[in-house]
Amino acid sequence: MSDLTATVNVTKNGFHVDGYEKISYDFTFLDGVFNPENPQLAECYKRWGRVLAVTDLNVYNVYGEQIEKYFEHHGIDLKVHKTKIGEKAKTIPTFLSIVDSMTEFGIYRKEPVLVVGGGLVTDVAGFACAAYRRNTNFIRVPTTVIGLIDASVSIKVAVNYGNYKNRLGAYHAPMHTFLDFTFLRTLPTAQIRNGFAELIKISTCSHLDTFNLLDKYCEQLIETGFGRTDGAPKEVRDAADKINREGIHEMLKLETPNLHEIGLDRVIAYGHTWSPMHELVPETPLRHGHAISIDMAYSATLANSRKLISDEEHRRILNLFSRAGLSMDHPQFDEDILDKGTAAILKTRDGKLRAAVPNPIGSCTFINDIEVSELNDALRRHKELMKEYPRNGEGLEAYVDASDTGYTDNNKQEVQALEKAAEEAGSLNGNGHVHGGKVANGQLNGTNGIKEKMTNGSAKGLTNGANGFTNGARA
Repeated sequence: MSDLTATVNVTKNGFHVDGYEKISYDFTFLDGVFNPENPQLAECYKRWGRVLAVTDLNVYNVYGEQIEKYFEHHGIDLKVHKTKIGEKAKTIPTFLSIVDSMTEFGIYRKEPVLVVGGGLVTDVAGFACAAYRRNTNFIRVPTTVIGLIDASVSIKVAVNYGNYKNRLGAYHAPMHTFLDFTFLRTLPTAQIRNGFAELIKISTCSHLDTFNLLDKYCEQLIETGFGRTDGAPKEVRDAADKINREGIHEMLKLETPNLHEIGLDRVIAYGHTWSPMHELVPETPLRHGHAISIDMAYSATLANSRKLISDEEHRRILNLFSRAGLSMDHPQFDEDILDKGTAAILKTRDGKLRAAVPNPIGSCTFINDIEVSELNDALRRHKELMKEYPRNGEGLEAYVDASDTGYTDNNKQEVQALEKAAEEAGSLNGNGHVHGGKVANGQLNGTNGIKEKMTNGSAKGLTNGANGFTNGARA
């Protein structure tokens, strides 16, 4: 929720406006959010007597009956929009399908949409709420480690466009976020591992105590769903609760002073300098946690090469990734991908690299002035180091599968048409600089060609991104 205070002053040649927006939203730790004995969520909808819920199909298959009984118990009518979403389907068509459901439901401007699912679902549905009448409320119930630890903290919402992550989006705060870690009981181990990377991210650069706990309990945390599965030792559950609470708190302390990313030196961007290329380049996409782990591991090697972290710290970071089964390298990570990723992030970060790296573990510094030759040397050294690790540094269950709904089930023709239109709209060419270092593919130019192929969110005749597809899959 937000409120805007503004003043208008007369100037010599016109007017000057000063506006200050107050953003206010809440987090509640609540195990069993859909337990009928817990009325907190239902109370948010008593005024309306109804709720439109947007959720991932996998989540609905596991928790749908429980969600329905919860709202029935509290006398609230429920309509569910079930979406199939993966990184390749975090697209405009998926966004539009949610918008269509909001229109069909007849959502009121202040009426909150309920968003239940992982970070991908909360990203796309949140963007739909941001765009719908320019500002529609929503409430988040994240169900994955990434959703609980990372996506729940930020007010950023977005979709991918072309081969670029989160190219279209907004800053839109939810009214409330309910944090229920019992969802991790049913989350596949691959997804637990995927989210573990976000905790490594925040602890490596900002919270040494959390890093130490992750290092101590790594395997047990992953195997027991952060202490939530039956028979999990109390010691592990207690450690997990401390990790999760302190991790979220640390993320909030870092993120809330800079909710709109006016400041571009961001500690929580550790692992997010080159990872967008890793995530979307492979034909079968890497899971987000594995993509940022490759970035973090390489960045740690870069930091070690600059003597920002010791050899012992460097190995400690790499060993934690390896023990967790997270990726530290993949075959397509080469100098070309490194150059393209650098060129892309320079635009996002206003012409500076701003690569967050540990200095030492538990604190952070930002690398800006760097030659391409140094980046490439660090990559070659990193790949040599990876030969000492299992699978040459590749992770376990690193690529999306059927548990990431939307990749295998969403219609590929629809997604490919949009990606092709984006590709034809402009190409990376020319040369740029990383403060003294040349970068290939450093300039994004060209807009011609898109107008004929894109009309009102459509591509190649995909009117409104739908063309017979419901919730991202053919009806």
